[in-house]
Amino acid sequence: MPKPLVAGNWKMHFTVPEGLRVTEELLHHLHPYAQAVEVVLLPPAIMLWEVAHALQGSGILVGAQNAWWADQGPFTGEISPSMLAGWCHYLLIGHSERRQLFGETDEELNRKLKAGLKHHLEMILAVGETLEEHDAGRTEEVVTRQLRAALFGLEPAAAGHLSIAYEPIWAIGTGRAATPDYANSVMGMIRELLAGEFADAGQVRILYGGSVTAANAPSLMEQPNIHGALVGGASLKPEEFARIVQAAAKVQTTPA
Repeated sequence: MPKPLVAGNWKMHFTVPEGLRVTEELLHHLHPYAQAVEVVLLPPAIMLWEVAHALQGSGILVGAQNAWWADQGPFTGEISPSMLAGWCHYLLIGHSERRQLFGETDEELNRKLKAGLKHHLEMILAVGETLEEHDAGRTEEVVTRQLRAALFGLEPAAAGHLSIAYEPIWAIGTGRAATPDYANSVMGMIRELLAGEFADAGQVRILYGGSVTAANAPSLMEQPNIHGALVGGASLKPEEFARIVQAAAKVQTTPA
């Protein structure tokens, strides 16, 4: 299994100068953990280039929060994977806000996933159930549908460039994180699904996302099926984000 991945999704926060100030502060806090954990910042598109330049040579990577699937064309306001290729390392797709607020479908995400992989981007695919689906006992059904549709037709080599972020929608931004045992059980189910899709499924990291904080990160990172985190609000606070990365690093360096 590759080393843990912790990605900080800034969503729609910060001006460019503010984002650069946070980046500089993060560089100071995260330097000790760069060898043990793969750390990725996902800033708004308007500051991607500036943040990537500030991170150059630090070992901390930059990723985009979304992209379209075409290389170019009449898609006003969109960014293509070909525009990101070569300097942007990661691409996040399928976040619940994209699915719920912007109506993205599993079929669209399949096209985005293939486009990102074509341009050699490391992909993070987010999946997860709503509160209603969770309370109705439909978690496995929903996550299975999302995964199978998004992964349809992928080449076997995709496993080495893919991470899955399980984000129970009912836990995002609510302070109601899934319990470590529950998250681990769902992510174990995801691991079994991946084994049916890829011969080398062990290369796929499975991240937890949903009200990850410095307080709950250690208990989450200790779970055997959790290989990192997709962090939202806490990634806007450099010291707290660093403590989450530290929790992942501690698990990575602690003998089994």
